[in-house]
Amino acid sequence: MTERGKFSAGAVVVRHRDDGWRFLVLRAYRHWDFPKGLPRPGEGPLQAAVREVKEETSLDDLRFPWGEEYRETEPYAAGKIARFYLAESPGAPVALPVSPELGRPEHHEFRWARFEEARKLLPPRLRPILDWARERLASTPEERPH
Repeated sequence: MTERGKFSAGAVVVRHRDDGWRFLVLRAYRHWDFPKGLPRPGEGPLQAAVREVKEETSLDDLRFPWGEEYRETEPYAAGKIARFYLAESPGAPVALPVSPELGRPEHHEFRWARFEEARKLLPPRLRPILDWARERLASTPEERPH
């Protein structure tokens, strides 16, 4: 793992709808991303990802039917690397709570986007992560994991 401050953990959160899978994307200013953040001392990456998703979106119903497999971004912005797990949120509502550190929500907007929309919104460094998630979802049998 890279040094603290250069490594973050998060999740590609998906939800199944009648017309297919949707991806949760978050906007801070003009930048779209998946929920992620720095692990705390003694916290593993998966624990950090679950905590960050809850802190940034209020989602507390994450499931990991695809296991603990993950993908990492190529290094960006002075060598940072972000690790993402694929998680399903079956139905809890999304909220953008106020961050105690910032005194405001960390993000300005969220969307449950179809793949094509998410691909247009997300920066190039996250497209391989989105593509990986789509491949994993495509390999999901019609009878979705629960």
